[in-house]
Amino acid sequence: MMLGQVEDAFRALKSEPGLRPVYHRLDRRLEGHLFITVPAYHLLAAMQRRLQEHGINYRRETIRTRLATQMRVTVALTNDQGERLYLRQTTDPEPFHLEVYRALGLPPKPLKTKKIKV
Repeated sequence: MMLGQVEDAFRALKSEPGLRPVYHRLDRRLEGHLFITVPAYHLLAAMQRRLQEHGINYRRETIRTRLATQMRVTVALTNDQGERLYLRQTTDPEPFHLEVYRALGLPPKPLKTKKIKV
Protein backbone atom coordinates (compact mmCIF):
# COMPACT_ATOMS: atom_id res chain seq x y z
CA MET A 1 0.00 0.00 0.00
CA MET A 2 2.84 2.37 0.88
CA LEU A 3 4.55 1.69 -2.46
CA GLY A 4 1.33 2.62 -4.27
CA GLN A 5 1.14 5.90 -2.34
CA VAL A 6 4.75 6.74 -3.13
CA GLU A 7 4.27 5.97 -6.84
CA ASP A 8 1.05 8.02 -6.88
CA ALA A 9 2.83 10.95 -5.23
CA PHE A 10 5.77 10.87 -7.65
CA ARG A 11 3.42 10.62 -10.64
CA ALA A 12 1.49 13.64 -9.36
CA LEU A 13 4.67 15.59 -8.61
CA LYS A 14 5.93 15.07 -12.15
CA SER A 15 2.68 15.45 -14.10
CA GLU A 16 1.03 18.39 -12.39
CA PRO A 17 3.88 20.87 -12.73
CA GLY A 18 4.65 19.59 -16.24
CA LEU A 19 7.85 17.71 -15.37
CA ARG A 20 6.81 14.50 -17.15
CA PRO A 21 8.21 12.81 -19.15
CA VAL A 22 11.73 13.29 -17.83
CA TYR A 23 14.47 13.34 -20.47
CA HIS A 24 17.71 14.18 -18.70
CA ARG A 25 20.92 13.62 -20.59
CA LEU A 26 23.19 15.26 -18.04
CA ASP A 27 23.77 13.96 -14.52
CA ARG A 28 23.49 17.45 -13.01
CA ARG A 29 20.01 17.87 -14.49
CA LEU A 30 18.92 14.52 -13.13
CA GLU A 31 20.33 15.47 -9.72
CA GLY A 32 18.43 18.77 -9.88
CA HIS A 33 15.23 16.92 -10.71
CA LEU A 34 15.70 14.62 -7.72
CA PHE A 35 16.67 17.57 -5.51
CA ILE A 36 13.25 19.12 -6.17
CA THR A 37 11.15 15.95 -6.28
CA VAL A 38 12.27 14.21 -3.09
CA PRO A 39 11.72 17.17 -0.71
CA ALA A 40 8.41 17.87 -2.44
CA TYR A 41 7.33 14.30 -1.74
CA HIS A 42 8.27 14.67 1.93
CA LEU A 43 6.28 17.88 2.13
CA LEU A 44 3.24 16.17 0.57
CA ALA A 45 3.55 13.20 2.93
CA ALA A 46 3.80 15.47 5.99
CA MET A 47 0.75 17.45 4.87
CA GLN A 48 -1.22 14.24 4.22
CA ARG A 49 -0.31 12.93 7.67
CA ARG A 50 -1.35 16.18 9.36
CA LEU A 51 -4.67 16.17 7.49
CA GLN A 52 -5.33 12.56 8.49
CA GLU A 53 -4.64 13.44 12.14
CA HIS A 54 -7.48 15.97 11.82
CA GLY A 55 -9.86 13.46 10.20
CA ILE A 56 -9.41 14.68 6.61
CA ASN A 57 -8.87 11.48 4.64
CA TYR A 58 -9.36 12.55 1.01
CA ARG A 59 -6.94 11.68 -1.79
CA ARG A 60 -4.43 14.37 -2.77
CA GLU A 61 -6.16 14.97 -6.10
CA THR A 62 -9.52 15.53 -4.38
CA ILE A 63 -8.01 17.99 -1.91
CA ARG A 64 -6.18 19.85 -4.69
CA THR A 65 -9.32 20.05 -6.85
CA ARG A 66 -11.47 21.31 -3.99
CA LEU A 67 -8.86 23.85 -2.85
CA ALA A 68 -8.51 25.16 -6.41
CA THR A 69 -11.83 26.98 -6.06
CA GLN A 70 -10.19 29.64 -3.89
CA MET A 71 -8.32 32.03 -6.18
CA ARG A 72 -6.56 35.36 -6.49
CA VAL A 73 -8.56 37.71 -8.70
CA THR A 74 -7.73 41.08 -10.23
CA VAL A 75 -10.30 43.77 -10.95
CA ALA A 76 -9.40 46.72 -13.20
CA LEU A 77 -11.22 50.04 -12.69
CA THR A 78 -10.90 53.58 -13.98
CA ASN A 79 -11.60 56.43 -11.53
CA ASP A 80 -12.98 59.94 -12.22
CA GLN A 81 -9.50 61.30 -12.99
CA GLY A 82 -8.91 58.63 -15.64
CA GLU A 83 -6.42 56.71 -13.52
CA ARG A 84 -6.43 52.96 -13.93
CA LEU A 85 -6.70 51.02 -10.66
CA TYR A 86 -6.03 47.33 -10.20
CA LEU A 87 -7.24 45.52 -7.10
CA ARG A 88 -5.91 42.01 -6.49
CA GLN A 89 -7.37 39.93 -3.69
CA THR A 90 -8.05 36.39 -2.56
CA THR A 91 -11.60 35.05 -2.74
CA ASP A 92 -13.31 34.07 0.50
CA PRO A 93 -12.50 30.54 1.65
CA GLU A 94 -15.24 27.92 1.65
CA PRO A 95 -15.83 25.69 4.71
CA PHE A 96 -13.67 22.90 3.22
CA HIS A 97 -10.80 25.37 2.69
CA LEU A 98 -11.05 26.53 6.30
CA GLU A 99 -11.01 22.93 7.57
CA VAL A 100 -7.84 22.13 5.60
CA TYR A 101 -6.12 25.41 6.51
CA ARG A 102 -6.86 24.93 10.22
CA ALA A 103 -5.50 21.37 10.10
CA LEU A 104 -2.29 22.60 8.45
CA GLY A 105 -1.99 25.73 10.61
CA LEU A 106 -2.33 28.09 7.62
CA PRO A 107 -4.15 31.44 7.44
CA PRO A 108 -7.40 31.42 5.38
CA LYS A 109 -6.24 34.41 3.30
CA PRO A 110 -2.43 34.39 3.22
CA LEU A 111 -2.10 37.37 0.87
CA LYS A 112 -3.46 40.84 1.56
CA THR A 113 -5.41 42.90 -0.96
CA LYS A 114 -2.99 44.63 -3.34
CA LYS A 115 -3.86 48.01 -4.88
CA ILE A 116 -1.98 49.34 -7.89
CA LYS A 117 -2.57 52.77 -9.42
CA VAL A 118 -1.37 53.32 -12.99
